[in-house]
Amino acid sequence: CAAPRTPLTNEPYRIDARGMKCPWPALRVARAMRSHATVAIAADDPIAERELRALADQHGWTFAVGGEACYMLGRND
Repeated sequence: CAAPRTPLTNEPYRIDARGMKCPWPALRVARAMRSHATVAIAADDPIAERELRALADQHGWTFAVGGEACYMLGRND
């Protein structure tokens, strides 16, 4: 999962959730966002994109697809 750098942290927090079924990838991101401004997650569950996008929308975070099975979420502050 290649991820752009953010101003608050030089590197996003990376999560490898490949092989995990939803809701686990979304739960891992929600927990990581408590202490990180940006999270890059590799998740190959077919509904992961939908779940992660909904999580970002719910919290007002940015959401981007960074490639096949790779997603970026970040705070807007």
